[in-house]
Amino acid sequence: MKALFTRARLIGLGIALTLFALDQWSKRFVVDTLGLTQVGDHLPLLPFFDFTRTNNYGVSLGMFPATSLEMRWAMVGALTLVALVVFVWMLREKKMWDIAALALILGGAMGNIRDRFLYGYVIDFADFHIGDFRPFLIFNLADAAITIGVVILLARALFMGEKPATEQDKDQSGPNPAETD
Repeated sequence: MKALFTRARLIGLGIALTLFALDQWSKRFVVDTLGLTQVGDHLPLLPFFDFTRTNNYGVSLGMFPATSLEMRWAMVGALTLVALVVFVWMLREKKMWDIAALALILGGAMGNIRDRFLYGYVIDFADFHIGDFRPFLIFNLADAAITIGVVILLARALFMGEKPATEQDKDQSGPNPAETD
């Protein structure tokens, strides 16, 4: 029986937990330390990046907002189920890049699920802009990690196709039933 928690998977779990902790710390820093407690509170940092407090009641890009208590808890349940699927997927992967990408998604999901569980919304604050043009909605560290994880998975799926099986792989898998008489 293969070990469930290989070194790569333990590193993946470490990435997910570290990201979760950093996401929660960054939100507390923006709200408690910097004092961005109300939606619209604003702190200019760079000509192209500010902290602007907003509450996201929806999922990706603010879609499907939870406008009632029932919708809030249904969203928490559905997103927790998705995070559980990502966790199991991560435990089944063998390649470190795939594990790391899934760990980013899992850690980000855990951070946003915790917000939604505690407050009914996700705290967003990172406001990237070029003048008045905003190529992204206001986001947080968890959102960035989820996006990066998904991009890594998509890039690997598109550009890192499966290698053809070698003769050694075929020998280790046993005889092919179609080849035996």
